[in-house]
Amino acid sequence: MQHGTTLDQGGYSWAKSSYSSEAGNSCVEVGRTPAGAIPVRDTKQHGRGPVLKFEPAAFQGFLDAVKAGEFPVQL
Repeated sequence: MQHGTTLDQGGYSWAKSSYSSEAGNSCVEVGRTPAGAIPVRDTKQHGRGPVLKFEPAAFQGFLDAVKAGEFPVQL
């Protein structure tokens, strides 16, 4: 993650993906709650859309699977 972080009204600290572009076609933001959960949201919703929350171990498992190529990406 790059581009710094921002706080929203819920007190979450968000970081925009370094893969996100200014075109905004496929942007996600990932944060951390005070309780340690990992919230994920769509940047295009400008903080007004739904937020998915994951336990840290589940999110790490997802990241590990992505890095291992278990989710092929089609561009």
